[in-house]
Amino acid sequence: MPESPGVSGKEKVPVQAINLAAKLSTFTEHWQPRVVGQFNGNDLMVVKVKGEFVWHKHDDTDDFFLVLKGRIDIQMRDGTVELGPGEVFVVPKGVEHRPVAVEEAHVLLIEPQGTPNTGNAETAAARRVI
Repeated sequence: MPESPGVSGKEKVPVQAINLAAKLSTFTEHWQPRVVGQFNGNDLMVVKVKGEFVWHKHDDTDDFFLVLKGRIDIQMRDGTVELGPGEVFVVPKGVEHRPVAVEEAHVLLIEPQGTPNTGNAETAAARRVI
């Protein structure tokens, strides 16, 4: 991968775009996010979703969803938000929610590094970097 000098001229920064479709093509599992990059202490993750995820909440962070392909519903106790390709929704911290996808959908997630995807470290999927 080509590199260029960082701002200080001493750091090496990767100079390559992240192809989300290519990253998504490397796995088939649903509800198993993969880290594809990081910025400002956040993980950029792609995930394939199908069916119903568990009801959960994140007490310390919002939950960011950008649909890349397909459709998902973000169910909350007070209503449901329907998302299609190119649409974004942010679940505020502390709000119980459950993503649901009737057919497979591809999603970009942005979360602080180490945030458990279920809101609970004991039941969360392990972080995988691709």
